[in-house]
Amino acid sequence: MPHTSIAERFVTARRSATALSDYPGDIPAAMTDSYVIQDAALDLWHQELIGWKIARLHPDFQGPLGTERMAGPIFKPAFTPYTGPIIFPVFTDGFGAIEAEYVLRIDHDADPEKTDYSEEEALRLCDALFAGIELAGSPLPTINSLGPTVTASDFGNNFGLVLGPRLLDLDSDTTPHTLGEDALKAFQSKCEIDGEVVGTGGLFIMPGGPLKALAWLAGHLAARQRPLKRGMLISTGQTTGVHRIFPGQSAVVSFSGHTEASLDLKAVALQPGAPEIS
Repeated sequence: MPHTSIAERFVTARRSATALSDYPGDIPAAMTDSYVIQDAALDLWHQELIGWKIARLHPDFQGPLGTERMAGPIFKPAFTPYTGPIIFPVFTDGFGAIEAEYVLRIDHDADPEKTDYSEEEALRLCDALFAGIELAGSPLPTINSLGPTVTASDFGNNFGLVLGPRLLDLDSDTTPHTLGEDALKAFQSKCEIDGEVVGTGGLFIMPGGPLKALAWLAGHLAARQRPLKRGMLISTGQTTGVHRIFPGQSAVVSFSGHTEASLDLKAVALQPGAPEIS
């Protein structure tokens, strides 16, 4: 099935809140194929793009696919700053999960011609670090079990972003080591679902830390002719695990270290229409 047809099937399923029993076409063999599908879906989705999520591939896939990471878009209707308990939609028969994450904000437009970044150059792109929660979701219930090429092809399995409190102001001239290896250990996170702790961790669990992830993303997006823009929010990767959640369940994601924060969420069944958080 052509890449555009796969993109159309995913977009239609997301809009109609309809689960897919199987992958809607031939599974992409390479990440480049996945991003062709993702780009086609971006053109069909017609929602404002406000940021990107980054995920790290399982080590078993990194060599064969030639990359450590993948990217997916975050859209404005599926984004909200946290001001109180959140209600968010989940596919009844698809995939839904929550991930405790740390979010970087882009301070200025990236050079559209620059496709290689150091961690120091990535830091200079940012002005702040926030606590946050990625809401993962897809009409395909097996999206994560079928491998990274499948996950990347459906918006990277992203379904939204909740932005928590600002944790740090970033300035490459005054805080070059703020997100260094030792400093990362101060950032702790925990996830609970229906009162049970399902994961603990922090910013320190990601190999290379958030700046290495952002350096990869900035180059990756420039190569796709979608360079980072001022104000974009970058969800830098799960810190306690990817935790399945179903309609009717509640969750609490908490952060400690530099700033204490507790974010409460409740999952409800997704209804037809573009996903929105309330």
